[in-house]
Amino acid sequence: MRTNIVHIGAGELTYEIRNIVNVGEKLQKLGLKTNWENIGDPIAKGEKVPDWMKEIVVDAVRQDHTYGYSSTKGVLTTREFIADQTNKLGKVQIDAEDIIFFNGLGDAISKIFGFLKRTARVLVPTPSYSTHSSAEAAHAGHSPLTYILDPNNHWYPDLDDIEKCVKYNPAVAGILIINPDNPTGAVYPQEILEAIVEIARRYDLFLICDEVYQHIYYNGTKTATLAEVIGDVPAIAMRGISKEMPWPGARCGWIEIYNRDKDPMFSKYLDSILNSKMVEVCSTTLPQTVYPMIVTHPEYTDYLLKRVKRYEKFSNIAYECLKNVKGVLVNRTNGAFYMSVCFEEGILNTSQVLPIDNKEVKGMIEELVAPEDTALDKRFVYYLLGATGVCVVPLTSFATMINGFRITLLETDEEEFEKIFSTVAVAIESYLNS
Repeated sequence: MRTNIVHIGAGELTYEIRNIVNVGEKLQKLGLKTNWENIGDPIAKGEKVPDWMKEIVVDAVRQDHTYGYSSTKGVLTTREFIADQTNKLGKVQIDAEDIIFFNGLGDAISKIFGFLKRTARVLVPTPSYSTHSSAEAAHAGHSPLTYILDPNNHWYPDLDDIEKCVKYNPAVAGILIINPDNPTGAVYPQEILEAIVEIARRYDLFLICDEVYQHIYYNGTKTATLAEVIGDVPAIAMRGISKEMPWPGARCGWIEIYNRDKDPMFSKYLDSILNSKMVEVCSTTLPQTVYPMIVTHPEYTDYLLKRVKRYEKFSNIAYECLKNVKGVLVNRTNGAFYMSVCFEEGILNTSQVLPIDNKEVKGMIEELVAPEDTALDKRFVYYLLGATGVCVVPLTSFATMINGFRITLLETDEEEFEKIFSTVAVAIESYLNS
């Protein structure tokens, strides 16, 4: 074309979590049975939505107003309900005007990073959930700026690394926290969150905290919400219903804004986000309408607790299956429903393979791993898929140089779950010894 129409950050928009589905679906056509352990959709993995929750939604569907537009920021009564829930924590006070609904947190993430000044950067964790790291990098047209999550220390943020990244890069305007974390399954102690808040305060930054797994942590771990530790630092907390209810297909998430009045530039930036939402008119009305009724239902607390207990049990099964496998580093998952497994440095090479009986599947896998620039962990992931049907995501697709993979804890059948992780353990040993 006579004029370049490609955005400067287009090459940074990657999402291997779904890209690998294309590969898996092609292999299925060749006769491969697949276990989809790549994406965090509890419904796809067999979780059942309880009847009482469906009845609330059905009743709302019968009401004409749920078919109409909501306010641009979202349904007022729902925003008032959320503000009241946050204010009960007693650490920061917000009202309905400090909450904006989006069509899923993907929509919110796109706008939060997309409306930053191009030269203003947000420091993101490494490994980092792809939607965040890709959106931040795309807005700037450069690779993401990252701080270390340490696999040798429970995947906790390296506070010294955060401070150095902030101190020596004046372009950094904000810091992203994901707690509980995706992709590592880590849950951050309150003192770590407080330390990051203090860094933001000293360097005059704002914070973004993805809290979509806010109530999904276990194994005796404790944490805090951003609202409980933020003090007077400008910040955005991101929450939603896709994982907790779970209702990922609703595409319903929101942001809570803290301390908008503390910085006029931060306030002006938030105005741009709201104005962009106003251009769209609003987000989907139905899930916003039913949210307060669902989370205050008498059965909701027990329902969520049972789910969390199952994740806890399965996290320990997964850990027991993989912890003694030579050549990898495994941390027990304590929150969300993911486990990140690291390969020891230097242990992977381009001659390692897994046996694949189906000749067509083998040929496709060999073609996929043939390019010289194929990441070593991606090579393992493809061979694992072709040889066993277990579909996971290479860790290097999460903005990190650490070779490994992310796998979910979402399989609902315990026997099948143990089989999947035992299969992965055997495959790792076979691959590394090939």
